[in-house]
Amino acid sequence: MLLSTTNSIEGHTIKQYHGVISGEAIIGANLFKDIFASITDLVGGRSGSYERVLREAKQNAMQELEYNARALGANAVVGIDLDYETIGQSSSMLMVTASGTAVTFE
Repeated sequence: MLLSTTNSIEGHTIKQYHGVISGEAIIGANLFKDIFASITDLVGGRSGSYERVLREAKQNAMQELEYNARALGANAVVGIDLDYETIGQSSSMLMVTASGTAVTFE
């Protein structure tokens, strides 16, 4: 499965468009991660716990996107866009949405 943020892939011709698809992942932010992230923010540096959560959410959203593309008979997704949002009371949840166009290449 080819996954790309571009609208085309060099050397491949799109034979069929299957439509816009998406994949979502929602992950709760843990209280302990929040505390450690606050400490990291105070002393400087990167928050490894939040970075891991972001990577995990992105990976889950991309896997769902790929699954949805395969279900339509596509062999690629082009024009992928990733969006990150916090949702829930006091922004306690992280939502990652991956969307793109499912296509079949020749």
